[in-house]
Amino acid sequence: MPDPTLETRDIYSVSRLNAEARAVLEGSFPLLWIEGEISNLAAPRSGHLYFSLKDAHAQVRCALFRAKRQLLRSTPADGDQVLVRARISFYEPRGEFQLIVEHLEAAGAGSAQREFEALKHKLQAEGLFDAARKKPLPTFPLRLGVITSPSGAAIRDVLKVLRRRSPQLPVTVFPAQVQGKGAADELLKALDLALRRGDCDVLLLTRGGGSAEDLAAFNDERLARAIAAAKVPVVSAVGHEIDFTIADFVADRRAPTPSAAAELISPDAGALATRIRRHEQRLDHVIRRRIALDRQLLLGLRGRLQRAAPASRLRQDQQRLDNLDLRLARAMRGLLGRHDSGLRALTRHLHSHSPTQRLRLLQQRFSSLPERLGHAWTSGGQRRHDRLAALVRQLNAVSPLATLQRGYTVLRRGDDGKVVTHATDVEVGDALQALLVDGALELTVNTVRVNGDPETDS
Repeated sequence: MPDPTLETRDIYSVSRLNAEARAVLEGSFPLLWIEGEISNLAAPRSGHLYFSLKDAHAQVRCALFRAKRQLLRSTPADGDQVLVRARISFYEPRGEFQLIVEHLEAAGAGSAQREFEALKHKLQAEGLFDAARKKPLPTFPLRLGVITSPSGAAIRDVLKVLRRRSPQLPVTVFPAQVQGKGAADELLKALDLALRRGDCDVLLLTRGGGSAEDLAAFNDERLARAIAAAKVPVVSAVGHEIDFTIADFVADRRAPTPSAAAELISPDAGALATRIRRHEQRLDHVIRRRIALDRQLLLGLRGRLQRAAPASRLRQDQQRLDNLDLRLARAMRGLLGRHDSGLRALTRHLHSHSPTQRLRLLQQRFSSLPERLGHAWTSGGQRRHDRLAALVRQLNAVSPLATLQRGYTVLRRGDDGKVVTHATDVEVGDALQALLVDGALELTVNTVRVNGDPETDS
């Protein structure tokens, strides 16, 4: 029969066991600092490093992957005493306990790094790293002061760049030991000397690359405070691009290398020459344009001066005087002509109104009066005769006598003298008067006949 207890057992596979062991280990420990000696170092083509870290009583397997290895200053070797920052791990395929290394440094560097971080934090809290307090670099420095070893590669790199970019820039080297015992004191003295001389408007604190111990002098607190208190801008270029010192953080500018610092500080002579040529061309254009404008202004002022000069004014006044003289002569001639015409008119008028002339005119008129009177009498009588004859003709044309002369008669009632115009105006027995051209007839009406009526006799 099968054992019933087998059905209640929780049986682990090796894979499950290793996986859960890995979970327990990796979840139970934070990142740890571990010190030991390297042994069994292996560097396969993948770029990773595998080694054991041991002390006098135990050892543990370690893995340093390529991404982290590239950050190392140098490759470790068997027998090196190192300090690693690692996390606990468990390699499941082989069931091995191991460390995954995140950082590796020489064991002696651990305390130095902690001191570095403590000083960095302290100075940063005091505001010595603040960008607001850092001084700008001069655009065109008058003199550069370099604090470095006069025999090191850094000064040669700096001078080489300056000869290419700004050969006109004077350089003063303030020699100082840049590594080893007493280097910090010498750097501090050289900086103090450069500041007391006061002839440099920018300072460069520099050295070439090296180990952390080689750069330790640039992490001195006194040097950092002196850089921060400097009245002129200080550029720090210590080590290689990956190296950082306290001097880099507190300086006004940091350059990754001495050559880069020289380029940062010095203006490019070639670029400046190009800018100067452009400015020269612009200035030449402006000057030529200004000269042209001033020439035009000068010509205008010269013309105004010539017009306002005494000789010119005299000529203008003389010409104006001549014009006035001509105008006066024309005016006088015109005035005399008008006065002469008026005088002749007055003379004629006076002559026509003189007593002798009037007497002569009166005599002429008197001598012609009889003739004029006869002519007037004759012509007046003729006109009146002609008018009277016209009136007689008009009167004869409308006179009843002219009608009577043609055989007509005018009848009037005998009692009241009214003219009879209709047969019905009289009756039988009425007395009538018939006016003839040469007399009148007294008549009595015997018969009255009206046109259209039958004949009637009384």
